[in-house]
Amino acid sequence: MNGAQDLGGMMGFGPVEPEPEDVRFHAPWEKRALAVTLAAGAMGEWNIDASRHARETLPPADYLSSSYYEIWIKGLEKLLLARGLVTAEELAAGRALAPGDPGQRVLKAADVPTVLARGTQYDRPAEAPARFAVGERVRTKVMHPTGHTRLPRYARGKVGIIARVNGVFVFPDTHAHGKGECPQWLYTVAFSGAELWGADGDATLTVSIDAWESYLEGAAA
Repeated sequence: MNGAQDLGGMMGFGPVEPEPEDVRFHAPWEKRALAVTLAAGAMGEWNIDASRHARETLPPADYLSSSYYEIWIKGLEKLLLARGLVTAEELAAGRALAPGDPGQRVLKAADVPTVLARGTQYDRPAEAPARFAVGERVRTKVMHPTGHTRLPRYARGKVGIIARVNGVFVFPDTHAHGKGECPQWLYTVAFSGAELWGADGDATLTVSIDAWESYLEGAAA
């Protein structure tokens, strides 16, 4: 969807100020926010794409005025409420007001390192050959879906070059909404700065994005 999270190319937000790689959290509560989000995700009630979409659908003013982990918590609250795992009254009280589901899957602290190290596999076997090859010119489609998508606004309707064929992976646009995995070929597509930003763009700049096959169409030389 076209939401506040899709900031690429937008002006007025100031420069990007990278932090040192060893800076992970700015306050103790942020560690807890990460832990709670991981533990809740381990229940298996939603997938990573549904989780991302929950954050994207926060009202723009709320999203842009929230810190990184505030966005995580607000998205998690939406997911928990939507699936009946908490009530609005419990969120307001900050504690459970009724017994939990004893059958719910629980991620125990001792199992966290193993679970995180194992990760989740999203690659799938190919059922058809890739439509595009390395070096081929492609154009991204102009699209404005109301649901989740991984194609950023600034790269829609632009011509780029296939830099890498990555394999077949779960399609986030359907996966986020319970419509199946619908695996597709995934490509790394490279765009010039001038193509993305026009005459004001840096002609020496190259921007690469990962794009699923249904985002792309062939482009004449």
